[in-house]
Amino acid sequence: MPSFDTILEADLVEVKNAVDQVAREVGTRFDFKGTSAGIELKDKEITLFGDADFQLQQVEEVLRNKLAKRNVDVRFLDVGKVEKIGGDKVKQVVKVRNGIATEDGKKIQQAIKGSKLKLQGAIQGDAVRVTGSKRDDLQQAMVLIREALKDLPLSFNNFRD
Repeated sequence: MPSFDTILEADLVEVKNAVDQVAREVGTRFDFKGTSAGIELKDKEITLFGDADFQLQQVEEVLRNKLAKRNVDVRFLDVGKVEKIGGDKVKQVVKVRNGIATEDGKKIQQAIKGSKLKLQGAIQGDAVRVTGSKRDDLQQAMVLIREALKDLPLSFNNFRD
């Protein structure tokens, strides 16, 4: 039976490279001299530091530009709230999405069921496997899934015939 997996996975190597580039740029830019502006990456969380909300926005903008130049979709970023830390400094945690959440997996299954195509969708951990009898139906399902969940940068792999 033909099948494929729908996944949500950022290229973490490119994300790390982009964060390193942002750290270098923040260190050399004139408007960040003498401030606590900075960025660090731990696992799948990027932490932005600054003296004010405006600085955090600038660092985030630089991060988005660097990610875009490295062909990493910025929809992978899940921006958190601005938190105050000691003194007048602030930080913001940006999570890198990895894996399809359960509710998004259910949306994919419902989109497949509602399409009247002879396909099945099964949630397998952080991926959704779609199986069917015809290869053309699977290709239509890919288009359908992309349209149903436009806010997620989904990709498809393990296409089997």
